[in-house]
Amino acid sequence: MQTRYLIPVEEFCANHHIEVSFISSLQQIGLIEVTRIKESGFIDAAQLRLLEQFVNFYYELDINMEGIETITHLLKQIDENQFEILQLNNRLRLYESD
Repeated sequence: MQTRYLIPVEEFCANHHIEVSFISSLQQIGLIEVTRIKESGFIDAAQLRLLEQFVNFYYELDINMEGIETITHLLKQIDENQFEILQLNNRLRLYESD
């Protein structure tokens, strides 16, 4: 059984000096998931790296929500293409002779 670690949204926002509305905006456009337990919001620790990246985009690089959404989409496409290239290279090795 896998244990999930949840981080309170308020605690994350306080530690990063950001507004809770930023997390809500990310949730509304589907970039992160917020788990609700007794009217409190929690972020799965598995999303932490991605969420910190979004914080950096928005607050440090001054990229708006639409830009963050676009960047995320493009990064996913790059990952998918790299995976496909790796698979094709592995298949190609089967037909190569030394």
